[in-house]
Amino acid sequence: MSKPFVDHFGSVSFHYADSRPVYPAELYAYLRGLCAEHHVVWDCGAGSGQASRALVDYFDQVIATDASAQQISQAVPHPRIDYRVAPAEESGLTGESVDFVTVAQALHWFDFDRFFYEVKRVLKPDGVLAIWSYGRQIVHDPAVDGIFQRFYSDVVGAYWPPERRHVEEGYRSIPFPFPLLDPPSFEMKAEWDLPQFISYLRSWSATGNYIKANGIDPVIALEGELGGIWGDPASTRLTEWPLTVLVSRKPL
Repeated sequence: MSKPFVDHFGSVSFHYADSRPVYPAELYAYLRGLCAEHHVVWDCGAGSGQASRALVDYFDQVIATDASAQQISQAVPHPRIDYRVAPAEESGLTGESVDFVTVAQALHWFDFDRFFYEVKRVLKPDGVLAIWSYGRQIVHDPAVDGIFQRFYSDVVGAYWPPERRHVEEGYRSIPFPFPLLDPPSFEMKAEWDLPQFISYLRSWSATGNYIKANGIDPVIALEGELGGIWGDPASTRLTEWPLTVLVSRKPL
């Protein structure tokens, strides 16, 4: 039986499009260097196009798919990005038609066996599959970070979907279809002011689930607590995420 699609981000799609962190440029440059050709990328589970917009600087065409129509509706149009509503397991792409497949912060939502079968079908021989994910961040301000960590674990912790465990594990328990390469480490950091930080917390699936279950936004109380120690809301705090990058190549 296939895994049913559950749209965890439809209700928070505006915040998702507006507030998610960006991935390091060094990651895209490294991945481009692995690809023999740079014509077509399938960005699977693209959400509202965070990675898609970056990939278009390194490849000729990006086909960005997501099973959530609400997420795709928030994407910024680009002449070389083809946004489509499609599940990861049934892309609708032609066999052996793409040079590169990417999945950014989305693999844990997929039916692994069916998705990897689809990757084998659409990826050209010697094509590259790259999957990355970021876990719980650290704020480089002990007072802010303490409040944030309690919110993550104690306030919305019970509302994370069960698939979140794969993110926390760095995808270690997910079997890959091809042998893994050994990529370098990449840093994922941002300097965020208070409104950006708050908007990001509202983009979480756990926050959306909390609101559905309780009828109140848990971020309101957190914003008040943080406002008392943040100071000028326009001042920034360095935030850092652990970034997992898994890369493999389809055999010739």
